[in-house]
Amino acid sequence: MSITPEQEAEVAELRATPRQTLRAVSEGMESHLYTIKPVLDHGFVRVVDYMGDDAAICQAARVSYGKGTKSVQNDAGLIRYLMRHWHSTPFEMCEIKLHVKLPVFVARQWIRHRTANVNEYSARYSIMDREFYIPEPDVLAAQSVINNQGRGEVLTGEEAARVLEYLKGDAARCYDHYQEMISQEGQQGLARELARMNLPANIYTQWYWKVDLHNLFHFLRLRADSHAQYEIRVYADEICKVVADWVPAAYQAFEDYRMGGATLSGKALDCVRRMLKGESVTQENSGMSAGEWREFQTVLEN
Repeated sequence: MSITPEQEAEVAELRATPRQTLRAVSEGMESHLYTIKPVLDHGFVRVVDYMGDDAAICQAARVSYGKGTKSVQNDAGLIRYLMRHWHSTPFEMCEIKLHVKLPVFVARQWIRHRTANVNEYSARYSIMDREFYIPEPDVLAAQSVINNQGRGEVLTGEEAARVLEYLKGDAARCYDHYQEMISQEGQQGLARELARMNLPANIYTQWYWKVDLHNLFHFLRLRADSHAQYEIRVYADEICKVVADWVPAAYQAFEDYRMGGATLSGKALDCVRRMLKGESVTQENSGMSAGEWREFQTVLEN
């Protein structure tokens, strides 16, 4: 992605004018504030604002004044306890506001997380930029034969070249017609709110997205997972880097208990106990369906 000189100047100006504050400040987050993090070919993520830090989580849990902690180690232990026992409210005391530029089809998947505050660029009032997401050849893949929501093998040769030409050509043609329809040269020009319906789903949009840490962790657990769609996962991966610096103790607990952990059903836990006793457990005597057993085996093998 090429960052424009105007964008670079805006970020430089914002970072060059710090303000004195009495509120809690995360030194790790301060290094990310306003900075543009490129994603995909034209997208980005940048932190616009934030509230709270690891100490704020503990302060809320203890309902104390100020930091109210004995040591960083005590805070980390409390945070791990809260994460381990699914206490969500203390994590809601931290918030982050992101400015995100992303393809429309990614935005439609992202907006399924309905626990954030969102304000999106309006194509009713403004003209959309001529920027489209075109996949790199190594992520241009066929439909998976085992997962209706996933990808299979990477396309190659003439098929890959043809698909890329379709994506580029169709996007350009749709935008040309969009510009032609809204033009007021020699005609009335179609309203922008109507003309936008002709734009492709790979055109870029932008929004401000504000969310608390608890719900952000839920978003990241799903979207930073290896099974998530690549185009949204790369955004989640970039946000993970920011969160790891913002609330390091909370992020470490999140990695351990959510990203690196696993939830077992009562039947699965019973199977583990039987296995530890030396009993031979199979899908037939486990009480689990074939799908449940396959997922259980994946947890044990990984």
